[in-house]
Amino acid sequence: MLIKEIILFSNNIQRQKEFYRNILDFELVLDSADKISFNFGNSVLSFQYKEGVRPSHLAFNIPSNKIEDALQWLQRRVEILPDGDNLIVDFKDWNAKAIYFYDADKNIMEFIARKGLGLNGEANFSSTSVLSISEIGIATTNIEAIYNKINSIKTIPVFDGNFQRFCALGNDMGLFILINKGVKKWYPTQDEAFTSGFIIKGDYNFSFINGEIKEIS
Repeated sequence: MLIKEIILFSNNIQRQKEFYRNILDFELVLDSADKISFNFGNSVLSFQYKEGVRPSHLAFNIPSNKIEDALQWLQRRVEILPDGDNLIVDFKDWNAKAIYFYDADKNIMEFIARKGLGLNGEANFSSTSVLSISEIGIATTNIEAIYNKINSIKTIPVFDGNFQRFCALGNDMGLFILINKGVKKWYPTQDEAFTSGFIIKGDYNFSFINGEIKEIS
């Protein structure tokens, strides 16, 4: 599943611009008072102004062989969110390793290296090593209803999990991470999961606002 663009919402566009441009060194391609966009690899990450926003979860694919280099690069820029003593989390069942950190809005961000993609990098890790948006989190009280709605837009496989607590939809290239916010919090911080809005464009085109999915053209 290719995620071409994710639009998240922020009530501090300037702070997010400084974080992604000056700290993560992402390429700023749109800069206005109410919306900013950053281009990297095959994806665009945008932030649109909105009051009353809540944190979300987003992941980026990085080269399969660059997780240790990515950790060193990130440690010079942000505080790593560990799982216990582990700065790199090994998801053996997914054949992947990941690193977590906050952005300026306390969104839980993730760099994930998936062996299944087989996309290795040769150069030293930098912001230009980021390949695409990998995951977007969806916190809900009814995972099955969200799955059914997404599946009605375009057929999507269950990658892992079930409809009770946690369910990942899609494939190694891109995933919707559905969690039941009544029984699960965000990993690895155990932050409360909010039904945070976003707009997605790519293989799937829809808005997720106030807990409802609406297809867009």
